[in-house]
Amino acid sequence: MTAPQSELQRIMDALQESGMTVEAVEDGALVRDGETRVALFAEKDHQGGVIVRLHLDLDLYVEEDSLPDILMGMNLMNQGLDYGALNLDPVETDTEDDDVPVTFAVLGRSVLWLRDLGRSELDRLREHLRRFEAEVTETVERTLHGSKGMSA
Repeated sequence: MTAPQSELQRIMDALQESGMTVEAVEDGALVRDGETRVALFAEKDHQGGVIVRLHLDLDLYVEEDSLPDILMGMNLMNQGLDYGALNLDPVETDTEDDDVPVTFAVLGRSVLWLRDLGRSELDRLREHLRRFEAEVTETVERTLHGSKGMSA
């Protein structure tokens, strides 16, 4: 008798069967679509179902002294997002120097609750994953390449 598959493994298998490139990393999975890589984490919800967290690293970094302008711009961008949100995470540094400004990475994040891991819920996850990546990437690119940049 084999042990039941984890929620994460079942999701990874379903995404691979639908043609997506998926690889296991530490406690999650990396879903690749062209040049884009979305980190996916899944855990059983204690009230039933599965919670899926998506993280999209945008390779954008912000210095501490730019935070007021960046936060205002991110707030405006987040208002137009339906499938995720932009967040700032402090970047770990090797230095203990308090005078060095903190750098933040700009990340796209999304959370999706699945009722179960049946076909219709996995289809909903695939669509959410596709839309999340497209929406966040498009919003950031449009803002960065637009005439006003990230200024609010």
